[in-house]
Amino acid sequence: MIRSGWLPALAAFEAAARHQNFAHAAEELSLTAGAVSHHVRKLEAWLGVPLFRRHARGVLLTPAGRRLADAAGSSLSDLDAAVRGVREARDERRVRIATLHSWSVGWLLPRLPAFASAHPGIRIGIETGYALTRFDDGGPDLGVRYGGGQWPGLSARLLYEETLFPVAAPDMPGVETLRTPEDVAGASLIGDAGHQGWPDWARAANVRHAALDERYRFTDSNAALNAAASGLGVALARERLVAPFLASGRLVRLPGPAMPARWSYYLIHPSHRRLGDDAQAFADWLLREAATP
Repeated sequence: MIRSGWLPALAAFEAAARHQNFAHAAEELSLTAGAVSHHVRKLEAWLGVPLFRRHARGVLLTPAGRRLADAAGSSLSDLDAAVRGVREARDERRVRIATLHSWSVGWLLPRLPAFASAHPGIRIGIETGYALTRFDDGGPDLGVRYGGGQWPGLSARLLYEETLFPVAAPDMPGVETLRTPEDVAGASLIGDAGHQGWPDWARAANVRHAALDERYRFTDSNAALNAAASGLGVALARERLVAPFLASGRLVRLPGPAMPARWSYYLIHPSHRRLGDDAQAFADWLLREAATP
């Protein structure tokens, strides 16, 4: 086991072994040649074996010295990399957000350049998934979730409420014949894993006894929107997530009511943990963006 206080001696020995010269090692370490020689003799006395053979022009490693030099070089390199990693992690300004893939792609990404422009020094890490994130040590700073707004141990602030309505590609075969909610309910439908779907919309549209034909179903609502944009059928879209598709003309809204969603999007974080300055800046920006129509 290495005794405490021996790291400087190992560092001096490793440099002397690389240079095969105490003076050159001393120059690299900003020490005197005598100090390097003292560190090496300290190691030799502790190990009980010579590490160098000294001669007029410099030093040569003994077999024991070569073995220690190989191990010391590798270990000190690993230690140096670890120290750099700790420093970079300390200095790095990164806010980690855990959310749904559909929300990150459909709502956040189109707006993120504005945040980057206003806060160029803050890095963003986006983690997507369906399970409610655990905000333990080393976990994300913030989360955005679709739900009822009540999660034990978490502070939840409303970002925005949602409505749902039918959309399709403007060039989908037969789209021109979809003139009423009944026509829409009878089309080829695309579903997702949301808690409200086509049966709920049909009731809201007062469409009775509709034989709903859900040809395709996706766990991710953004995938459902892309499927609709590809002409596969009619999707039930969330107003905020579908906005980029409508603006680009990839999708158009179809006849029928906009159904209020049962759940909403919330910004969440641990109640017991104060947000850091960068995470707070991102949270404030999110709330302002969500308040903008």
